[in-house]
Amino acid sequence: MRHGKKVNHLGRKTAHRHALLSNMASSLILNKRITTTVAKAKALRKYVEPLLTKAKDDSTHSRRTVFSYLQNKESVKTLFGEVASKISDRPGGYTRIIKMGDVRVGDNAEMCLIELVDFNTLYSKEGTAKKAKTRRSRRGKKETDEAIPAAEVVEETPAAEAKAEKKTKKAATKKTKE
Repeated sequence: MRHGKKVNHLGRKTAHRHALLSNMASSLILNKRITTTVAKAKALRKYVEPLLTKAKDDSTHSRRTVFSYLQNKESVKTLFGEVASKISDRPGGYTRIIKMGDVRVGDNAEMCLIELVDFNTLYSKEGTAKKAKTRRSRRGKKETDEAIPAAEVVEETPAAEAKAEKKTKKAATKKTKE
């Protein structure tokens, strides 16, 4: 039973696991998206999200703390420059795990894509704002009907009255037949 065991050891010893997560976090920060197994992605999410939160405060202490986790100057530079500016207003949830339908050929492991949320243009608010809004409500039609001049409305009413008369005649013929 695994009661109370929160750390997924990923089949590795502690030093190997920390090195793996450090390298994966650096790759995620530099490339903004990586493909890995679901178990590693879930472990990486727990590892990298606190680092992204620390990157919001650009101080020497936070830079040194993040460097002690990542051990890569380029990824720290990218994190505090490019990434921190995009995630500054986000309260959390900086990563997204998208499960892929295929499995790895060698060991049949479930594969997924882990990415930084603010760097995917498909799901961002700017991408949806560019699309033209289409509304299909009755309220929009009423506003256009009010804009029609009164002369046109008068011309339409006799046609509507003729339709109403036909309906009443049909109803009356049905009653007389019974």
